[in-house]
Amino acid sequence: MLAATGAVASDNDVALKTNLLYDATLTVNAGAEIAVAPRWSVDLSGNINAWTMSAGKRWKHWLVQPEARYWFCDALAGHFVGVHLLGGQYNVGGIKTGLNFLGSNLKKLEHNRYQGWFAGAGIAYGYSLPLGTHWNIEAEIGFGWAYTRFDRYPCAKCGTKLDENRPHNYVGPTKAAINLVYVF
Repeated sequence: MLAATGAVASDNDVALKTNLLYDATLTVNAGAEIAVAPRWSVDLSGNINAWTMSAGKRWKHWLVQPEARYWFCDALAGHFVGVHLLGGQYNVGGIKTGLNFLGSNLKKLEHNRYQGWFAGAGIAYGYSLPLGTHWNIEAEIGFGWAYTRFDRYPCAKCGTKLDENRPHNYVGPTKAAINLVYVF
């Protein structure tokens, strides 16, 4: 990250973080952020969930999300706005949700499995509250667009395709985080 920005880090300009929302779903995740100017930083987060669930359920995915942030006061503390990209892959099915959310019918997850990739972009707002010399708690919400292509199967364990390479556009929340942050 340092090489990509051409920046030289100094005290309190680098942060490592974990998203507690992902931790609650047992999704392995990590993030790093570096201040590149007094009010600018770049953030890179990623996560993976490769666990096998019981009763034929699937919720496997990986996601990478780079973000450029503008801080209203000093980098890595206070209010910020960001612009992010996102991309990854998923294999999900056999999960009862009962939700039809912003044009994505998640009710179909109960009797179908979806396997595909996605890419998108969004904007975000957040706040980082210093808890001490090196610790912060950070909340962020993002909204944007994602394009996906997927194959659909009749059940979580089935191998017969019902649809192949089907496109879908999603507009809605693209980022939600409550991060525990270590700044050094």
